[in-house]
Amino acid sequence: MPNAVDRLAARIGEALGTEVRLERPKDPSHGDFATNVAMRSAKAVERSPRELAQQFAQEIAGLEEVTSAEVAGPGFINIRVADAFFLAALAEMGPEYGGGWADPVERVQVEMVSANPTGPIVVSAARNGAYGDCVARLLEFGGHEVAREYYYNDAGAQMDRFRESIAALRRGEPVPGDGYRGAYVEELAKADDDPVPKMLSSIEHTMERFRIHFDSWVLQSKLEQRLDEFLPKLDTYEQDGALWARSSAYGDEQDWVLIRSGEKGGAPTYRAADVVYLVDKLERGFDRAIYVLGADHHATARWYAAIARMLGLDPGRVEVLLYQFVHLTRGGESTKASKRAGNVVFLDDVMDEIGVDATRWYLVNRGPDQTIEIDLDLAAEKSQKNPVYYVQYAHARIAAILRNAESAETGGPPPGPLATEEKELIKRLTDFPVTVREAADRRGPQLLPSYAIRLADDFHRFYHECRVLGDPAQSFRLGLCRATQQVIARSLDLVGVEAPERM
Repeated sequence: MPNAVDRLAARIGEALGTEVRLERPKDPSHGDFATNVAMRSAKAVERSPRELAQQFAQEIAGLEEVTSAEVAGPGFINIRVADAFFLAALAEMGPEYGGGWADPVERVQVEMVSANPTGPIVVSAARNGAYGDCVARLLEFGGHEVAREYYYNDAGAQMDRFRESIAALRRGEPVPGDGYRGAYVEELAKADDDPVPKMLSSIEHTMERFRIHFDSWVLQSKLEQRLDEFLPKLDTYEQDGALWARSSAYGDEQDWVLIRSGEKGGAPTYRAADVVYLVDKLERGFDRAIYVLGADHHATARWYAAIARMLGLDPGRVEVLLYQFVHLTRGGESTKASKRAGNVVFLDDVMDEIGVDATRWYLVNRGPDQTIEIDLDLAAEKSQKNPVYYVQYAHARIAAILRNAESAETGGPPPGPLATEEKELIKRLTDFPVTVREAADRRGPQLLPSYAIRLADDFHRFYHECRVLGDPAQSFRLGLCRATQQVIARSLDLVGVEAPERM
């Protein structure tokens, strides 16, 4: 749905006869909005950008929504808008503000985490889940139909080593050198049953606690049962006793082994299971299949595209999101994790120490292409030095204001001109639709924590300078508070963080 900023840009574009994009100046003293339309248009009409900007500024200043338009620098136009613009913008900020842009609507599957069930979820895999779930939430907010899936690699050498590690302990023998260690392995060894189902149950419980609800769970062992159905459809060849996919002929950088040689056991590789899994996803009617993988799986993106081309499918329906790793610090020192060695940092332990909210926040507050370092001491703080606490505190403060207002009228017109802090807060709220759409398009949920901090900053300045309860502008300011509360809550929800009413 077009918002107030979109409509203003359209009105200016109509007056100038060209498309106009509006931006927020970094310095508010330069105006409410700015555009480089003259700089983009000058070459086509063979005029200097500044000269054209002066003409455009005069036409923009004549619009009823605009109070002034001034030329700056080589041809920027700084625009100030009337109070009527801010009031119209505020009036459209309902609970679904910023969402519903999907056109066309797609059925999207986001497959995430998918860690081997050889131990509890570690914090590095938790970043996979936090990132993937935020992307899923953004796409859902936009109006797409999204399903979340977890793929269990429950077959292969790692699973064999896991079972053998536990079996060795049950026999009273040392764990093999390449086996798994740790308190959780010793606990599993106390029972005589298969340890894998217990690990599956543990992982599912952790994911629910982490606020990721999976719609489906898929086992590699079951998918491999369909492998014979697809091998004849692939471009393959035999070499050194193994069966290879000729993926280099379909856009990949190399060929991959699908079935190992008899000397190496003759079992399917996980690349073979990938073939079945990709087709299985698309057969279920998803328009787009999104995989979330660690940066060390960069070659997999080309592999999936090659599979699609080899089978006559559209590789554009397959999307791979990569993310960098996570480092934890405590007391200024790094905390390392190794699932096999046993000196691991499990997601449940981190949530126990800093809470689910802080864990979710810190795992998405940097771009996926950046390594994340989480200071556990800071993340555990219940103070405004902790950014997630700071944003939540703004939401709780608004909730307190609205509680104290009781049944007072909310959302009436202001009794006079808007204060600077009111305008700045409304402008920040108008940034939300653009921010959330950009975060979805870029698959970059890190934009949301950054936006939420700036919104909390603007609200705290407004609250400090503008009295709400008992002021002649009470009704209007209560409406502004409610709109701010809704946008903060939505920003937090999109990254999987709760918006508390009290703190």
